[in-house]
Amino acid sequence: MITIEDLKKKQSEPSRLIGLDLGSKRIGVSICDERQSIATPFKTINKTNTNELIDELKEIITEYNIKGIIIGNPINMDGSLGRSAQSVNDVSKNIDKSIDVNVCLWDERLSTVGAFNISSQLDVNVSKREKNIDQNAAAFILQGAIDFLNN
Repeated sequence: MITIEDLKKKQSEPSRLIGLDLGSKRIGVSICDERQSIATPFKTINKTNTNELIDELKEIITEYNIKGIIIGNPINMDGSLGRSAQSVNDVSKNIDKSIDVNVCLWDERLSTVGAFNISSQLDVNVSKREKNIDQNAAAFILQGAIDFLNN
């Protein structure tokens, strides 16, 4: 895995990235455009095991010409790493070993809250908000990372 700063240095030109919100039951996936200007919610994957996740990610990477993966890192509000951060770290390392694109972690504090709040401001009904919360959180994570990469 590399840092977001290293990803910024390595990119000779902007390319498509995917963002992941790794939950215990569902994984939100988002994709950005080739210019890395906007992250879009893509899909939610029901978590079964890491190998199936990796296979599905490989398909997405091939089909959409993805050059990097941004994974939300659930750091506690005080900056410490909890159980969920350790789990994300373990899965991220497996993804990094198995997929031949750059993988980096991005601080995802408040991403789910932010995604929920944005969808409420857009007047989306609650059941639809909850149904899409994982992929919206992934888009929130990816948008933060691409905003950093573009500055």
